[in-house]
Order: sequence, then structure tokens, then C-alpha cells
Amino acid sequence: MRSDGYDLITIGRCGVDVYPLQTGVGLADVETFGKFLGGSPTNVAVAAARHGLRSAVITAVGADPFGEFVRRAIRDFGVDDTFVSTFEGVPTPVTFCEIFPPDHFPIYFYRGEHPPDLRISPSYLDLQAIADTRLFWFSLTGLSKEPSASAHAAALSARKTGWTVFDLDYRPTLWQSREAAREAARHALPYANVAVGNLDEVETAVGVRDPEAAAQALLDAGVRVAIVKMGPDGVFARTSTETALVEPVEVKVVNGIGAGDAFGGGICHGLLNDWPLERTIRFANAAGAFVAARLACADAMPSTAEVEELLNGERS
Repeated sequence: MRSDGYDLITIGRCGVDVYPLQTGVGLADVETFGKFLGGSPTNVAVAAARHGLRSAVITAVGADPFGEFVRRAIRDFGVDDTFVSTFEGVPTPVTFCEIFPPDHFPIYFYRGEHPPDLRISPSYLDLQAIADTRLFWFSLTGLSKEPSASAHAAALSARKTGWTVFDLDYRPTLWQSREAAREAARHALPYANVAVGNLDEVETAVGVRDPEAAAQALLDAGVRVAIVKMGPDGVFARTSTETALVEPVEVKVVNGIGAGDAFGGGICHGLLNDWPLERTIRFANAAGAFVAARLACADAMPSTAEVEELLNGERS
């Protein structure tokens, strides 16, 4: 695919998600597991590809069988793996979760001290492709360690036009402190024109938890679109001229972990189609609900038609 041919490029985590095939059971007692593609930015690229967008991901794997699985899965989901690097001597990350519906899904990261995706340096980047893509998606996690932080800085500096989306994905175990994460977010926000996060994540980024105040703080930091996910209370979003408050879509939750990535793919679809704010948020919210009603993440990402069917009440 030509470097100017992408609708979006994401950068950040990838790995293998290992989910128990029994729900309501702790890992100590689980007997069987399923293996799935994981890593939030990678899953966002998959979710966007399901909406017909030309997607690529910048990430890295280890030179091991799990790395081979990740590469193959990325391609099979219709995402370009041109920018997926391989590092010798470091394992591909594995993530386990426990499934206690409707709202308790503990996650256990096995990423080591310096996983492959955080070893990407500026020299690994195709800055022209990053500059040309219509939408660039990055996350706070990618700023947590060098040389990844420098690679992100180089990528953001290359962006002059189009959408740049900052996923405020805050994983406490990957940071020395919340203050360190907030400082990294403060430096990155001026390079983004969209910011999206849940209540904990926006509080980490801007120091306030109230959705309206947090959205305004994100706008004041330089973004054009601020999106605050409020869990069972829905989603609040704001621009300088529009405000949207969207209630959650009612589904029977099976596994809530991949919902945010499906939501991200829906946001990309709406932004790139120039939809009004409320339509974009409503669509993304339904995409997240679709995946929450299923076990897997990447494997469960819905097509545009499936999201619209859910919005129209035709299926759950």
C-alpha cells in the first residue's frame, strides 16, 4: 500500500490476549482459554478496518511464535502490517484477564520490563506515511518509556493536517506514578485535535474528573474534540460549538475489555466521514456495546452494518 493511501495509522501496543472460556471464574480455577489478538491501538486499527477504512499499525513483536500469530492476525483482519517490527531476545507480550460480568474484568499484563512496542525508536518510523494519513491514533501508554516516547514525539511533529487522536489510555502498572503520566499527557495534548478517555483517564490527563469540566480542560489544552466515557452513564463529548450526551446501549455484557477499542474504531469512522458530533458518538457507543456483548476483542469488531442494526434495535 502506498504511504499516502492510508485512512488511519495507529501506533502502540500489540500482543496476545488470553481469555478464559469460563466466565465468573478466577484464573486459578480456569481450565480452558482462548487466544486472541490484543493491544488497544492494534485493535482500534482492526475496528476501523471493519468499517472499510484503510488501516495500518506501527508496533513491534518478539521473534517468537506469539509474534508470528500477531503478525498473521493483523493481516487477516485487513490491517497493513508493513510497520510491524520484530525484535530478537524479547518476548511478545501476553495479557490475561478474568471475566466477571457485567463490570469486573481484571487484567494481568505480562509485558516484561521493556516490551517490543516500547522499543520502537524514531528511526523505525515512516514519517511521510504518518504525515499523509488522514487520521493518526496514539495512546498515553506509548509515552511511558524510551525510545517509544521519542518516536511518538517525532511522529506528532510530522503531523500538519488531518485528525490526530490522543487515546488517554492510562495503565497505572506501566507508569512510575500518575503525576508522570499527567506530565506526559500535558506535553502531548497540544499535538492532538481529539482526546478520548474514561473518567480515570481524563482525571490523569487534566486533573479533574467531572465530565463537563474535564472536556473543557481538554479543549483549553488545544484539542478540537473532547470525548469523556462515563461507563454506565454514557458518553459526554464537546467541541467549541457542539455538545453531545449519549446514553449507553443496553446489551448483556459478556466481556467489557474490547468495548473501548470498538468505540475508537467508531470514532475514526465518524471523524473521517465528517459526521456531526452526536452521530459520531452514538455510532461509536453502539460499536462498543456490540463488542461488550461478546467474548473476544479484535475477532468481535462489528461492521458498519452491524452497528447500524444495533442502533436501530434489530439485534443485541
